[in-house]
Amino acid sequence: MIKPMNDRPQLVILGGTGFLGRVLQDRLSTKYDVTVIGRKTSPYHWDARTQGEWTEVIDGAFAVINLTGRTVDCRYNETNRRQILQSRVESTRAVGEAIAAATNPPRVWLNASSATTYPDSLDQDRTEDSKLDPKGFSEGVCRQWEAELMAADIPNTRRVAMRITIAFGPERGGAADILYKLVRFGLGGWQGPGCQMVSWIHTDDFARAVEWLLEHEDLTGPVNMAAPNPLSNREFMRLFRQAAKVPIGLPCPTPILAVGAIFLRTEPELILKSRRVVPARLLESGFEFQHPTWDVAIADILRRRS
Repeated sequence: MIKPMNDRPQLVILGGTGFLGRVLQDRLSTKYDVTVIGRKTSPYHWDARTQGEWTEVIDGAFAVINLTGRTVDCRYNETNRRQILQSRVESTRAVGEAIAAATNPPRVWLNASSATTYPDSLDQDRTEDSKLDPKGFSEGVCRQWEAELMAADIPNTRRVAMRITIAFGPERGGAADILYKLVRFGLGGWQGPGCQMVSWIHTDDFARAVEWLLEHEDLTGPVNMAAPNPLSNREFMRLFRQAAKVPIGLPCPTPILAVGAIFLRTEPELILKSRRVVPARLLESGFEFQHPTWDVAIADILRRRS
């Protein structure tokens, strides 16, 4: 297979057909020659586990971004737990093996991880230097995921584990769509106790932060992909309603949320866990957020999606 020939650096995005992959394609394609590799993409196909023709495009690329992973929006039964873990660990291992075998390996590899790696926290900011305590399922997945990234024998490729929070943007198909529907139907009150902290990032800033990571060679290891101002679920939903011009929102107490999660085939943890994550390394490196606070972010999102 013949790679595209032009003067722009080549960027490979694995698992790039999802929500965040599409966000990155839109922004980064203006500067990079972007190739997306996924289970259904052409001409490069992969099963997220084994080597194949897809490895050809990695040899000689400037950078690789791996976003592969089964959705966590499901019930955490035995089968789904196994698939969630395997899809992340096995795909990361496959990318590491492809880079290790490359004659001209990429200069940088950005691999998805999750900010849920941090313990539940109401009042303590979690930075990249915070102690991890992988007792639960989600924390354990993140630990193995990042361990696989760091285990790859690729001395000439810089590695970054992107600890991503929930990304909200005007693009259709994301988390903002789901909450907007709830708010419009009067169901946009706080969820659970309402005191749990919400960490988030605007998709504009997510894409800008990825571009920043690609270009700043001093950034390695874990990096929190989160806006610098987490807030309580209660305040998060109040500001959402305010931006949507919907004055009333019925709350969803924890018992009702738990029952609803069963019918929706998802896990209450996705809403009830308190995530107080801040982007210490991005801020220290000089990165400036365009949407640092939720009121600014949600006003922009709803204005652009209408």
